[in-house]
Amino acid sequence: MTTATGKHRSATGSLGRKIMALIVAIGTAFGLASVVAPSASADDRGILGPRCSWANYNFYVQNCWFYSGAMGQDIQVQIKRSNSDAAVYLLDGLRARDDWNAWTYLGHGVDQFVNDDVNVVMPVGGASQFYADWIGPFNGSTTPKKPRWETFLTSELPAQLAQNFGISQNRNALVGLSMGGTAAINLASRHRNQFKQVTSLSGYLNTTAPGMYMALQFAMNEGSPGANIWDMWGHPVHPTRFANDPLLNAPKLAGMPVYLSAAAGIPGPRDDFMANPVGGIAGIGLEWASRGSTATFELAARASGANVTASYPAVGVHNWTLWTPELQKARPKILDALNVCYRAGRPVC
Repeated sequence: MTTATGKHRSATGSLGRKIMALIVAIGTAFGLASVVAPSASADDRGILGPRCSWANYNFYVQNCWFYSGAMGQDIQVQIKRSNSDAAVYLLDGLRARDDWNAWTYLGHGVDQFVNDDVNVVMPVGGASQFYADWIGPFNGSTTPKKPRWETFLTSELPAQLAQNFGISQNRNALVGLSMGGTAAINLASRHRNQFKQVTSLSGYLNTTAPGMYMALQFAMNEGSPGANIWDMWGHPVHPTRFANDPLLNAPKLAGMPVYLSAAAGIPGPRDDFMANPVGGIAGIGLEWASRGSTATFELAARASGANVTASYPAVGVHNWTLWTPELQKARPKILDALNVCYRAGRPVC
């Protein structure tokens, strides 16, 4: 009996190894395992979720669809899975695309977490919408047409992620760049049960400062022609506008780890200024505005008892040559706050 059982286990183990080798081979052929083949501790990376398909991008990214009753449509969310129930949400900038989140092809942010024991959640779409619940209509040229992002990101999506992916509804971190940085601070401050850490990269963290209302309106119309700030937050003295100023929400972040970054607006060696002078000038100005509001917000956050880490590079403008390395700096802080295993500095789960 013992001998027969031993043979059975040996045959089963051999078959299992063959199946795993076949899975890895297929994954490699389709660009799904170009970094590290799935191991026993990272099998979930190679498992498709419901209503998901593999993205045309490496690092185990899958394109998934989740229904939003608040927005009345399906919303695409790109996901990298892990065995852990923790997740980091990566929010896009003002020119968010309708087909993929820029933290893939442009920012390569998901790449940084590929072997970490954390899920990565990247909502797609929402150009010029600040991931907010709009109080009026959206007349921009992009989607969704009925923005109710806060409801989706803090209620509808977490419930579906918990049910279908095993992702916790209260063990998450939130990262945003530019427009997404503004939203990240607002969402984290209002939903402390959901988020354990927040990162703002070149965000606008004092949106009720003089001149910001018109500056944001100009930027929104550039990102999605027809988008109007008064449809999002109301007129200049509307309560919703003040409720969405990160600076005024700073007191709600007491005790939370916060990572802030904004540069001096000086082009570096990786910034090809002459290739697009107009865009280069805009990048300088945008980063200047972010630097000033981020520094002001830092003071308020520290005074409120938040655990702030601030990074102010001397060189950097409002683009990916700044945001990608800054996410690398923030990554250990994010993973520590979620208490998950990662490659550098702690054992891999």
